[in-house]
Amino acid sequence: MPIAHVLSHAKRIKRAIIPGLAVPPQPEDTAMFDHTPIAAASKAELYEELLLQARGLMQDEPNLIANAANFAALVFGQVPDINWAGFYFYDGTELVVGPFQGKPACVRIPLGRGVCGTAAESGATQLVADVHAFAGHIACDAASRSEIVVPLRRADGQLLGVWDVDSPLPNRFDEDDRLGMEALCGAFLAAIDG
Repeated sequence: MPIAHVLSHAKRIKRAIIPGLAVPPQPEDTAMFDHTPIAAASKAELYEELLLQARGLMQDEPNLIANAANFAALVFGQVPDINWAGFYFYDGTELVVGPFQGKPACVRIPLGRGVCGTAAESGATQLVADVHAFAGHIACDAASRSEIVVPLRRADGQLLGVWDVDSPLPNRFDEDDRLGMEALCGAFLAAIDG
């Protein structure tokens, strides 16, 4: 018996036995995000399409963790040649790892340390062509060779954290990536700040 038929039958039984019972949505009732690979001729086109997908994914969802998790998964699945993508959120003292995609990461990063701590403290996006040449780099994944980190500030100017993306390739990130990642982070902040 097909699973859709079983679920439909189970809903009818629950409603018949317990009138008025709120039955949670089942898989056939749930809207899913269509994660279609982006075919782009340039990085600028990739980020334009990715921005549209990110906005659609976060539309009408203000929850920080839900949006951060889906945002990280979307970017990790669409941007080529990366091995880590995720958030570090500021807890009032230091940066603490948030939702991400990739290998397990460093949990806490002090402000001013490493690429993430530098971006958070300076308020400026960090484009690092060679992480081994970055003074104080914190190596969470030995395979990472280049990195981009975008600081995140809420609408009221308070530090929320940073968006961090690593690549196993040296010189992976350029000005197109900076503009694209900053635009994506703008959409993320707009979604959670409403």
